[in-house]
Order: sequence, then structure tokens, then C-alpha cells
Amino acid sequence: MTMHRVLTTLGCALTVVLATAWSAIPSPEPARPTTTVRTHDGPVRGAAHDGYRTFEGIPYAAPPVGRLRWAPPRRAAPWSGVRDATRPASACPQPAGEVPGGSTDEDCLHLNVTTPDSAGPARPRPVIVWLHGGGFTTGAGNSYDAHRMATRGDAVVVTVNYRLGALGFLAHRGLPGSGTFGLADQQAALHWVRTEIGAFGGDTHNVTLAGESAGGYSVCAQLASPAAVGLFDRAIIESGPCTGRPDRPFAPSSVPLNAARAAGADLAAKVGCGSARDVLACLRRVGVSRLLAAQDTEQQPAHTTPLLPSDPAAAIAAGRFHHVPVLIGNNHDEGNGWAAGIVQAGHPVSPDTWPDVVAAFFPSPGQAKTIVREYPVHRTDGGPVFGAVIGDADFACPTARAEGLLAAHVPVWRYEFADEHAPPVTSGTPPFPLGAPHASELPYLFDLGRRPRDLTAAQHRLADTMIDYWTRFARTADPNGPSSPHWARQTALSLAPDHIVPTRTAQPRHHCAFWNALG
Repeated sequence: MTMHRVLTTLGCALTVVLATAWSAIPSPEPARPTTTVRTHDGPVRGAAHDGYRTFEGIPYAAPPVGRLRWAPPRRAAPWSGVRDATRPASACPQPAGEVPGGSTDEDCLHLNVTTPDSAGPARPRPVIVWLHGGGFTTGAGNSYDAHRMATRGDAVVVTVNYRLGALGFLAHRGLPGSGTFGLADQQAALHWVRTEIGAFGGDTHNVTLAGESAGGYSVCAQLASPAAVGLFDRAIIESGPCTGRPDRPFAPSSVPLNAARAAGADLAAKVGCGSARDVLACLRRVGVSRLLAAQDTEQQPAHTTPLLPSDPAAAIAAGRFHHVPVLIGNNHDEGNGWAAGIVQAGHPVSPDTWPDVVAAFFPSPGQAKTIVREYPVHRTDGGPVFGAVIGDADFACPTARAEGLLAAHVPVWRYEFADEHAPPVTSGTPPFPLGAPHASELPYLFDLGRRPRDLTAAQHRLADTMIDYWTRFARTADPNGPSSPHWARQTALSLAPDHIVPTRTAQPRHHCAFWNALG
């Protein structure tokens, strides 16, 4: 296997691993009082907590099984009686990782609602719809306990499951919805929110679509999708720059439909359906476990499709996107987790190996040599330098570029999360300090895996500040408040404990001029 294939495979696998520190099964909670809300499909019984209520496992679409496997989402069937919504439903099919043991249950198109006690139809609150990350192959909405965002921010939070991997993004000639089933699921969830969230105390006219990593890129895709017109009013994009590229394997991106179809043909061949008379009928008979074993670790939605006519990067560059206010940002050390994982997997970065590592990701000889000169590796600093290349090339600089493109048309606020002592997002001891790597901002917004966050007093203050910014943006399209440090539009904030400053007033941290020139 070539160095490029080895490192790319590791990189794609680590996209999943980076966000799985919360995979342990939490202790079961004691029984709680219940509360009932009536939806158009039937009443649901949720759990009452101290200051907030939760409703879990609510179906927003029919189970995508049988003939509905690889079909656009259909409306969920109404139910009689009261549906229990005190426990989460199954995650969408995925290998083991964030979801302990993985999942093979295709009946997974459910969402979860967390609402403050004060919210009700007479006093509606802003709504935040959260799309999880996980490289479009893993993740679940119920990994994100949103009660702090709901109570401190006085907002209704909805977390969503959507189809993943080959079941979410398979493309095949003649298959309606090719390459975009997972994105179509997200839109079905947004339709549900517009119709139903008022009964839970949410403002149906004030919906913010938010996500991180693959979830953040999903927000970009929905901004560029004509089918998402009118489904949300603001957007929050965390570590999912809209200008991602398929040749940069660490950040999420989209691929042309013809490339997605080629990947679909490979999958069909791997599971024994490539030469079948009816390939799709054959594929629909294949067991979930076999599909998961055969799918690529790298998954992206397809563009040049009805749902996503253009690559989101091109659509945003041309101004062809939904003109809603945007909050966008990245973490200061996005690439360090991947670099550390690759080093630990037996690929050390030293002055001798550095040119080959760079060439694996930037195959143009001139380009690789230029990067090695711009980011020199000395005897002991190879891992962090590799992390800086990944972070700058795939996240920080594309995010800055996306901000500029968006800001030509809509109000934009940009942040950089920069807590160098952020809690680790993976288990084990890394080969070098990770700083603020990919996904490390998430424990400041959510209790991951239903476990209390492990933060210092200063980090708790930062978490409160971030929740305040995020929820005020959802409420008014402006993150600023009377008691918080002022955040100027189009000027990024650097977010670290007790240290919030506009990044453009500080020493430049990333080599974006270099990457802009490199192309």
C-alpha cells in the first residue's frame, strides 16, 4: 500500500475516532416525572428534569427499510396512544465507535427535543437544530445532551439522526436521490421542526441550523440546496468549512455525482451485486453488517444532483445560497489529533520522513517542496508541524475564505476556539500536546455521552460565554449581549478561558496567505 493510501485511510478513520471520547455507556438515570406533548402524528411522553424537559426518539420520517432503503424520506406513520419518548432511539447504522458496539438498525430517523420549562406555545423560544459530526459515517443526535444550552440559553434544542455511510450517500445511475439521502433526511427533520416545534415551546419562525465537522459541512450543503429554502433562518458552522475539497481528506467536502456513482459501483461489486440483473434490488437484500464492512471509511455527499446542484464552495462563491446570518469558526489546533494518531500508528514525522508525508497529501512535487520549506520540521517538532499543515490547509484558512465569501452577502461572525488546555477528545496519551484540536469545543456546549463535562472553573466560564454567544445569535442574529465582550461582525474572536479578543488584532496564527497563493 502506498504512503498516500496508508495516511489517507488513517486520516479518514481518525475523522471518526476524534469525536468518540464520549462512547462509554453512561449510568442509567433514575425514573423521572413525565410530561406529554401532542404532535400531529400523536402524543409523546417525555421526561421532566430540573428546569427542562426532554423528548427522545421522536420519528420524523418513516423507517428507511425494505423498498425505502435508498429512497427519499417519507412521512412517519401516525400512532395511536401515547408514544414513550423518555429514552433515545437507535442510532443510524454505523461501525463501533461513538456508538458503543455500533448499530445495524435502519429504523433510525428520529430526533430529540430539549426544551426549558419556561418555553410553551404562549412563550416560544428560539430553536437550534443540531447536526452531529462523525465523517458522515458515525454519530448520533442523542450523544449530545443539550440541557445547558436549553436552560442557560433559554432555547429549544433539537438533535437529529440522519442516514450515514453507504446507506446515506450511495449513488447509482437511475436512483432518485443518489448521493444525498442523508442530506434529505436533515431536510425532513427541518420540515418536522417547522410543523411541530411550536407544541414544545419553540418559535417556528426562528430556527437556527447548526453542526460541527460533517454536521457543519451539512449546514453548508443546506445553505446551497434549493430544496432547503425557507427551512431555517440562521446558520452555525463549526469546523466544517464550506470550501472543503475532496483532495484534502481530513475536512468534510462533497464529490461530483460521477465520482459518487463510481464509489457506488465499487460497493455493489464488493457485496456481490455488481453483475446482478437488478443491482438495486440486490443491494436492498444485503444485510446491514455486510454493507458496513464493505463501505469506504471516507464518505461525502454528492453534488451535481437535484438536492445539491453545485458544490457548496462554488455556490457560495457565486452568491447562490440562502442569505441568512452565519456564525462560523474553527479550532486553533484542528489538525493535531490526526497528526498525533498517524504518528502513534507507526508513521513518525521527522526531518527525513517529512517530505514523503507531505507528498502523500500534496502529490505535486513543486507543491510539496514549497510546503516543506514553509513548515520546516526540526528534530523533535514533527508532529505539531504536521498538525499545523492539516489545520491550516483544511480548516483555518478555508474557514477564513468561506467567511469572506459569505460576508459579501450576509452578516457573518467568525470565532476561533483556542483553549490550549481543552479536555482531550480521545483516550490515551498523545505523543505531543494537542492544544485545541478538532471537536474540542464540543464539551463547552454539550454534555457528551450524557456525562458531566470535566472543566476547570475558568473553562466553565468560557463554556457559559460560548453558550451565551451561540444562543443570542440564534435569538437575534447577533451574538453580543450587554455583559459580554463585544464581538464585531466579520472580526473573529479568539475563545480561550478568561481570554476573548478579536483575532485580527493579534499576531496572525495561520499561514493563510501561503495557502491562498498555493491554491
